[in-house]
Parts: sequence; structure tokens; C-alpha cells
Amino acid sequence: MSTNTPSAQSHRQMLGAAVVRHLPGMRHGPSTLEQADRGLFLLWLAYMGLLVFGAYLLWALGAWHRLVQADPTRLTLVIVALFAGCSLWAGRRAWVLGQQRQQLDRLRETGSTSDEGWVGEYLRHVSRPGQSADIAMQLLGERAHGPHEMAWWLNGIQLKLGLLGKVIGFSILALQLGQVESFDPSQSSRLLRDLTGGLGIALLTTVTGLTGNILLGLQLMRLDRFADVLVADALAAGLVPAPSETESPDGDWPDGS
Repeated sequence: MSTNTPSAQSHRQMLGAAVVRHLPGMRHGPSTLEQADRGLFLLWLAYMGLLVFGAYLLWALGAWHRLVQADPTRLTLVIVALFAGCSLWAGRRAWVLGQQRQQLDRLRETGSTSDEGWVGEYLRHVSRPGQSADIAMQLLGERAHGPHEMAWWLNGIQLKLGLLGKVIGFSILALQLGQVESFDPSQSSRLLRDLTGGLGIALLTTVTGLTGNILLGLQLMRLDRFADVLVADALAAGLVPAPSETESPDGDWPDGS
């Protein structure tokens, strides 16, 4: 089953996803550490720890205070808040995917389909005689990848907000230039300060949007790859026929085989 819908493919063309896709090791499936118990969530937790530490260093250096003062539009704060909210959602999603991975591993070890979860429901459906697996496959793919679509859209919104701030900043710069009627050397310092205000808005919002897009794209790409492998393993487990379908209870093959 292919889970790459046209909308998902378009999402992967965004800047953050494009950069992440070319990072070393990002083209492969989940690592051994991710496949361990709660491995994906623990990796996300370590990643967020690095980001929080970096944010603390910026605060200690006064960068956040200067950022707020230099951006009267507050678009940078909106981008940061959007990034924080999406990152928290990514952590919750990593926990959910890790739970489904554990259930799949238990199902493959015990051979029972009594466990609750996406994988257990899919295996129960395909194990019933005469049941079509198409609907169960679509449902499994939607549960594994569907919620990621909104996160990818919000990731693109960060970039668009940065570009919006760039347009606003250059518009302010153009308006200030239009109000200059004559150049007075004695007022040059004030004039330069007024002109660089709009330029600062344009640069800060663009940099913040690009940074948030790349950092959130890294998290979403790992969630997508983990979900891809989870679905692939679940489909492979569903292809293994149950013992009742391959041989009779006394160990002989059914008639006509």
C-alpha cells in the first residue's frame, strides 16, 4: 500500500522538509534506537532538550529581549508560539506511535490479535475469512499519517508568516523613504534609525520563520518515516496467513492443496 498522497508529496517540497531530507541518514527508516521501547519519544525529548538549552542561552545573551523590541508586528512571537505548540504535538504523536509499535511487536511475538490499537484492529480484520483488506489498509494508513497533514500545513505557515513579515518590513521601509523630502546631515542618525526599523522587521521575521520551518520539519520527517515503517510492518504481518487457513487442525493440508 502506498501512503504517499499527492498532498503529502507537495508538503515534502517545503523548505524544511527539503533540507531535512538531505541530512545524513534521513532517507532511511527508523534507527535501532527509535525502534526500542519509547525510543522515538526519547529521541524527541533529547531533541527538545537541546532546543530549550539553546533558547536559554539566547535569553541569557538578551537576544529574546532585543527580538521583541525590534519587531513591533509581533510576528516573530507568533512564529515561536506556533513552533512550540507544534513541537509539543509532535512529542505526543511520538508517544502514540511508540505505543502502536510496542503493540505490533507484541502481536508478532504472541500471534494474538486481541490487543487494542490500529495494528490489532487491522490484523483482526484481515484474519477473517472473506474480508477485503483494502478498507482496513486505508484506515491503517490514515491513522498513521492523517494527523501529520495538519502539522505539515502549520509548518508551512511558519515560513509564510516569515515572508509576510518581510513584506511588511519592506513596506514600512518604502513608506519611510517616501516621507524623506530632503537630506539633512544633522538628522542622518535619526533617519538611518527609522529606515533600518523596517529592514530589521523583514530580516528577523524571515530568519525566525525559516528556522522554525527547518527545526519542525526535522521532527515531522522522523514521525513520517516511523509511521511508514510501522504501516509496512503491519501490512507484512497481515500477509502471513493464520494456521487455520494453511492446514487442518490435525496437521494435514486441506483437500485440493
